[in-house]
Amino acid sequence: MTGSLALAGRNVVVTGGTGALGRAVVARLIAAGATCHVPSHRDNDATAPDANPRIVPGIDLTDEDAVARFYAGIPDLWASVHLAGGFAMTPIHEADASGFRRMMELNVLTTFLCTHEAVRAMQAGGKGGRIVNVAARPALEPRRGARMAAYAASKAAVAALTGALAEELKGERILVNAIAPSTIDSAANRAAMPGADPSKWLSPEAAAEAVLMLVSPAAAAISGAVLPLYALA
Repeated sequence: MTGSLALAGRNVVVTGGTGALGRAVVARLIAAGATCHVPSHRDNDATAPDANPRIVPGIDLTDEDAVARFYAGIPDLWASVHLAGGFAMTPIHEADASGFRRMMELNVLTTFLCTHEAVRAMQAGGKGGRIVNVAARPALEPRRGARMAAYAASKAAVAALTGALAEELKGERILVNAIAPSTIDSAANRAAMPGADPSKWLSPEAAAEAVLMLVSPAAAAISGAVLPLYALA
């Protein structure tokens, strides 16, 4: 790819890069010239060191030491895209503390730990960089979070973290943004909601285009944004 969005020679982390959205994002970033580094919690996902994407197995993104070791192995980091997370739908009268903690760990703690290490790497490099997080529509429109209060709260925390860090890092050329997608058209969502109309859902490819824009070196004036990504059908 040529032009202002080109990422040739730039190293980008994509957490959750083996999922439906992650695969679309990784493919789009590679097409733009990036080398993608993908942490995987599975032990059998290893690729060759010179592969693209480079999938690193056995990484628990809720483990502070594991996240630090992963980022330490990435040279000259340009961007970190945080797609890893979890979803749960439980009526409040059936919910419990362990489920709430799990949503916070999967969605907020992983984002915090990865951002912490990514920013340290970018500060050491002195060239700035890009952080892209993933909130969700219920974070911006909580009334759409019925029966998913823990999930909506965790994604709202991601949105707040995004804004706070954008302000903190604005003098270091490290831009922090997030996307807030509606339901994504994936095999898992189709299986979970067989009666729904997937033509009204957001395609992974459309979300990937938004991530590419936020990762781009040309996106030099966008920070602290939480971009709603909704299907237009």
